[in-house]
Amino acid sequence: MPTVQTKVVRRASERGYTKSDWLESHHTFSFDTFYDENFINFSALRVINEDTVQPGKGFRTHSHRDMEIVTLVLDGALEHKDSLGTGSVIRAGEIQRMSAGTGITHSEFNHSPTELVHFVQIWIFPEANGLTLAYEQKAIAHAHVGQWREIASRTGSDTAIQVQQDVSLWLADLEPGQALTYDIPEGRQVWVQMLQGKITLEGEAYAQGDGIGLTMPGTIRFQANTAAKILLFNLKRSSEIILGDDV
Repeated sequence: MPTVQTKVVRRASERGYTKSDWLESHHTFSFDTFYDENFINFSALRVINEDTVQPGKGFRTHSHRDMEIVTLVLDGALEHKDSLGTGSVIRAGEIQRMSAGTGITHSEFNHSPTELVHFVQIWIFPEANGLTLAYEQKAIAHAHVGQWREIASRTGSDTAIQVQQDVSLWLADLEPGQALTYDIPEGRQVWVQMLQGKITLEGEAYAQGDGIGLTMPGTIRFQANTAAKILLFNLKRSSEIILGDDV
């Protein structure tokens, strides 16, 4: 039976881990050969992988289908090629979306011959199977430190990529000692992923790589203990958080 909770914490040290001569990857949810029955998906959120790739190395051509794949580069530059004919470089501070609906092949390589590339790759279940293939890439809009900025949504915008699912992604940078709130509406749930730094959220301390799932309507408060970068997913909710139930 799946575990039903109103809050779940995924500590960085508890994530799955893959390491080779060219790749170091941490898996928040079950991925590839790593399986955790309690962390398969969270609403439509299926994968959060934090990857570091050695210079000039990367993922050779492989295929996907029926998935919204979002990549957020934190440091360095990632080179992308796909069967749509897209060839691009995603740099730090940029976000990319590939809709893999009816089936697509692509490759991802570290664009630099000397520097590491560090990025987060996210997989989101689409609202339907067999959707039209699509590619999109944007620079993340600048915002004042201590403010949320929307970087992805169902409809997209001049500053947010479009994701074919009822979900929005929000990014915030905080200075040490700075506070920030977020309102969780009724019928929604959020997943918070710590990208950098240390914070306190609702009286509990979290650090880089930690993830927190919440389904309590109301206002949550973040307090930065160091400079911090926070990624937040606003997702639809049926009745409660159900973990260990792949959809």
